[in-house]
Amino acid sequence: MKMIAHHTIRGKTLRLVQGDLTHREVDAIVNAANSHLKHGGGVAGAIVRKGGRAIQDESDRIGFVPVGHAAITGAGRLPAKFVIHAVGPRMGEGDEDDKLRSAVTNSLQLASEKEFSSISFPAISSGIFGFPKDRCAMILVGEALNFLKHHPESSLTAVEFCIYDDETLAHFRKEFGKIT
Repeated sequence: MKMIAHHTIRGKTLRLVQGDLTHREVDAIVNAANSHLKHGGGVAGAIVRKGGRAIQDESDRIGFVPVGHAAITGAGRLPAKFVIHAVGPRMGEGDEDDKLRSAVTNSLQLASEKEFSSISFPAISSGIFGFPKDRCAMILVGEALNFLKHHPESSLTAVEFCIYDDETLAHFRKEFGKIT
């Protein structure tokens, strides 16, 4: 894991790290999930492979989660305590930007309701769902900043983006560079 950038907003930390999300020791990691919570490939597949079948079993009991919404399960054998399954949009389904904003906001609200202090996001929808990486970074960083600025009462003290690949990381680094 490598720290890339961080900012303090109203006493809370927004940070960018490069590494493997499944290694993050935070209250919750965010899974880039599909509506049926079938965790076969990408980030979701890695979470279940490393965290164990219990994550998929718990997801199966939840069932369906609409695009733009989020659900929570335990984290199995992962170092994180919980997994928040955020359902991002697939490119081409329409209204993708707003759906992605909603998935991020709902994840942050759920973490706050559970009184978590730390959460780590991947680049939701930018992999197999085909969402453009630059827009993904802009929306995720923007929504996190918005949340931290407008919810000072939130239990969250650290919101991070854990990005694996260099191409996606470059887009997130650019967005962090715009923060004043």
